[in-house]
Amino acid sequence: MTDRFAIEIVDLHKQFGRQTAVQGLNLQVREGEIFSLLGPNGAGKSTTISILSGLIAPTRGEVTLMGHPLRTQANQARASLGVVPQDIALYPDLSARENLYFWGRMYGLRGQTLNQRVADVMELIGLSERQKDRVGTFSGGMKRRVNIGAALLHHPDIVVLDEPTVGIDPQSRRHILDSVKELNRLGATVLYTTHYMEEAEELSDHIAIMDQGRLIAQGTHAELTQLVGEQTRLVLTLSQPPDGVLEVWRQLPGVQQVWTEAENVHLLVGDSTAVLPHLFETAAQAHVHIVTVSIQEPNLEAVFLHLTGRALRDS
Repeated sequence: MTDRFAIEIVDLHKQFGRQTAVQGLNLQVREGEIFSLLGPNGAGKSTTISILSGLIAPTRGEVTLMGHPLRTQANQARASLGVVPQDIALYPDLSARENLYFWGRMYGLRGQTLNQRVADVMELIGLSERQKDRVGTFSGGMKRRVNIGAALLHHPDIVVLDEPTVGIDPQSRRHILDSVKELNRLGATVLYTTHYMEEAEELSDHIAIMDQGRLIAQGTHAELTQLVGEQTRLVLTLSQPPDGVLEVWRQLPGVQQVWTEAENVHLLVGDSTAVLPHLFETAAQAHVHIVTVSIQEPNLEAVFLHLTGRALRDS
């Protein structure tokens, strides 16, 4: 990373009729870092990306990309971007290679430069052996990898990926995350939007958490988890539905939050050693058996819950 900013966003607002999609967003992304926008669906992440890409105009506010104000130097600002949208922007009847050649020509690439960039990108996305196959025959994850490749052909300074791993298989998801790291290693600044906290934790130098169009926190992973203080998360597996015991647990001293997720019960507590005996005692009284207990350090899920009062995955 450097001390220069690849992306600067100042007091960004976007209004759609009476609905506010983005409200007062301020961000600075340093050159050479991976910066994640984390938040639930509807938080304003994709609207922010659409404004950066020049697809929609902000209601007010300023965006600067690689030193070029988007309002007054739109062509120079957009030339620095490679944008990977949520929707697949490919031609299914063309091969992967033919799709990349099409988009490369749209970027103004020709001749040997285009040939080399297509070859390099096919290698980066791990599909060189399938480059002659029609995109329509690919899995969803493979299509997303080609979609990413199309955004990289012109060597952009900034790569923007909007929820690139939604709805894909684990192997393709792993390949995309590794490709993001490799892009960054090669010098690209990456702006990555996701509602998967584990992706933001793994990838990011800095993270901004958005909710309902607002920026509610930003910093490194360590800085954000410090917002939770000394709280610890307990993950409990129970022998039966927890309905009869949840409200009791919420009233116990030292318990900050209780919620259910994927058939488990999650609790934020101040001192797990002090709280656990009371959890077992009250569960037994309710004829509920605690099968397993996992004690975890605070993570971004806990931060979102701390700031909003609800779980990120349930938003």
